[in-house]
Amino acid sequence: MANKLVISPSPHVHSGDSISKNMYGVLIALIPAFLVAIYVFGLDALKITVLSVLFCVGFEYLIAKYIMKRQPSISDGSAIITGVLLAFNVPSNLPIWILALGALFTIGVVKMTFGGLGNNIFNPAIAGRIFLLISFPVQMTTWPVPIHDTTDAITSATVLESMKLAPETLSPTLLQDVFFGIQAGSLGETGALALLLGLAFLLWRKIITWHIPISILGTVFVFTGILYLVHPVPEFNPIIHLLSGGLMLGAIFMATDYVTSPMTKSGMLIYGVSIGFLTVCFRLWGAYPEGISFAILLMNAFTPLINNYTTPKRFGEKCANK
Repeated sequence: MANKLVISPSPHVHSGDSISKNMYGVLIALIPAFLVAIYVFGLDALKITVLSVLFCVGFEYLIAKYIMKRQPSISDGSAIITGVLLAFNVPSNLPIWILALGALFTIGVVKMTFGGLGNNIFNPAIAGRIFLLISFPVQMTTWPVPIHDTTDAITSATVLESMKLAPETLSPTLLQDVFFGIQAGSLGETGALALLLGLAFLLWRKIITWHIPISILGTVFVFTGILYLVHPVPEFNPIIHLLSGGLMLGAIFMATDYVTSPMTKSGMLIYGVSIGFLTVCFRLWGAYPEGISFAILLMNAFTPLINNYTTPKRFGEKCANK
């Protein structure tokens, strides 16, 4: 009886992936955007990012240990990513106390209230950004001028704000600026090239698949492209929409969140196309120039319905129901 036959459920061959491995892989993919943020906004970008991570990790530890009475799991990297993404969604001149309040809402309300990692129904960083935007609209839309800007101004409008309200003020070097990151905006959304490098790394390491980011970006490009063909004004320019604002950051790093996005490939495409369509609608006809955050949050709510619609039936289920 020394040699026992042990029967265990699948998977029998482990891929080597783990939560912490994928989380730290995402952090590596965020490094190019982080370096661009420091180059564009200086040490303020470093300060906001470090403090945001410390707030998120600290709040998760305290809530897990003293309120939920369980062992904190901050070593998995999820709280660190949430802190980085929250920082990437705010301006570099945001007051620290507002950042701390946003981190508390992001971790305490959006994540830990639902049971922690794997149980939250909304992306924490996205929900935190919207909470701060609604609660502190002035501070969240006061954008510092990049330190390499040659003007004497202290604050500046984003590309989307200028395109919507004063298209005649757009710079002749606009496309170059938004591609390399020399523009006003939140920390992590300014450099399209840096974010695309992060996307390439995530796809190469198979941390995410192409379905969500490409369907979002493709839908925005096609939708605005059709509008631009009908009425060729800067407000409908598909290249500007693709490279500016938080579209790249949201499509690559937040819409692809494992917990709040669909599980099937067909579901991912439905989810991505819907986010892209809603983003354009919010940008062009909504109250705010940006729309990716609201689009992702709305589709997070529809993820369970999409999963229910696109998940394959279990073998024998139809026969059993007859």
